[in-house]
Amino acid sequence: MTHDSLFTYRPIGTLYSPYSRRIDAPHQGTVVEGTETGEPALATLELHEWLDESAIRDLSGFDRLWLIFAFHLSEGWKSRVKPPRGGPKRGVLATRAPHRPNAIGLSAVELVAVEGRTLHLRGVDLLDGTPVLDIKPYVPYADAFPDARAGWIDEVDAEQGRHSAPGPRKPR
Repeated sequence: MTHDSLFTYRPIGTLYSPYSRRIDAPHQGTVVEGTETGEPALATLELHEWLDESAIRDLSGFDRLWLIFAFHLSEGWKSRVKPPRGGPKRGVLATRAPHRPNAIGLSAVELVAVEGRTLHLRGVDLLDGTPVLDIKPYVPYADAFPDARAGWIDEVDAEQGRHSAPGPRKPR
């Protein structure tokens, strides 16, 4: 493998959410102030037919899942971006901006139920029609680091309050 290797991924499913436009969705699935309902959004993930249903066997015991997905509506990227919580431009890889060198996203969502080839989810920030590339179970002892530092975000938290985030953007 070289530094210019290319990879091709086949989505395992499609996520259906109430958010059809980026301005409607929260910046984080758990920060829902300013959304239409003010509640974490419900969504479904429909597995594609090529994926054997047995691949999701045993998921129903997990409270949360990681979704690895493609930012399918992303239109290019820049090396520095302005975060939605304000402040100066930051290096794109130090943010969660959807416009990235590789338009891949990661989101922790609540698993409500597994019904056949459908996963019922809550707390999504993904747009309707998002292609999901992979699912991984959220494992608290390995995935949660509550005392971890968050770089420049710690400074914003000190100024604006921890876990503050803007609601969805309003149309111009």
